[in-house]
Amino acid sequence: MATASVTTDDGVGLHVEEAGCGTAIVFVHEFGGDHRSWEPQMRHFARRHRCVTFGARGYPPSEVPADVEKYSQARAAADILAVMDGLGIDKAHIVGLSMGGFAALHFGLDHPARARSLTVAGAGYGAEKKYEDYFRGVSLEVAAQFESQGSEKFARTYAIGASRVQFQNKDPRGWAEFAAQLGEHSAVGAANTMRGVQAKRPSIYDLADRLEAMAVPTLVVVGDEDDHCIAPGVFLKRVIPACGLLVLPKTGHTLNLEEPAMFNQCVADFIALAEAGRWSPRDPRANPAEIMKTS
Repeated sequence: MATASVTTDDGVGLHVEEAGCGTAIVFVHEFGGDHRSWEPQMRHFARRHRCVTFGARGYPPSEVPADVEKYSQARAAADILAVMDGLGIDKAHIVGLSMGGFAALHFGLDHPARARSLTVAGAGYGAEKKYEDYFRGVSLEVAAQFESQGSEKFARTYAIGASRVQFQNKDPRGWAEFAAQLGEHSAVGAANTMRGVQAKRPSIYDLADRLEAMAVPTLVVVGDEDDHCIAPGVFLKRVIPACGLLVLPKTGHTLNLEEPAMFNQCVADFIALAEAGRWSPRDPRANPAEIMKTS
């Protein structure tokens, strides 16, 4: 596996790893993960694709800016572009989980010509309008806990959230590895990411007009026990023209690690259809207002 360092337009160095050859896939990790979180996908997809994973700003060995103003949703999407430009990739399939799913979605909105497809997995936290204030408050509390307790200690709490225990129950060894890697994160980076990205990102419901105009083939993936991603996932299915919705049963938030075989197969099928030009907008005859045809 090759490693590289890419510098963003605001001077932040990002750690990048890649493997394989073919059309490119860029994997964008969640808040609780890092570039290592995509290992089951890097190994699977590198057989047929050029696969790239990178650490977001604030996640060593990527640089950890001390200034919280260096972190934002816009920056997260721009960093995907910086990685692609740094590696000479013109277009790529973008696959993101949670925080990375939001970044993938914004990349599709901001740079549609550079995206072959978008896989938006587990993206919904903070999007529901009735939970907006709660989400922003709890994000700031999580930031404070990372700072006061340190990553190693607070990871033991964060890793057993309501949508993480499914992973722990199914795959104790895999979950333990996830929790241990979370404990290795920079407390400064985690806190700044929570304050600058998570707590300030716009609700996807406020992006409806832009999403309706986005033509990039999109697959939305949610776990049926990842409660705060289900309604936003249905919303994305309804507003993005060329969008499919995949719901994984008895599954929580850490989709790609919790159900790697199912995730890989479904994403591989989606990418193949997108590359063949067969992932189209919904047929207008499939009118959601119609129940049965009478004439």
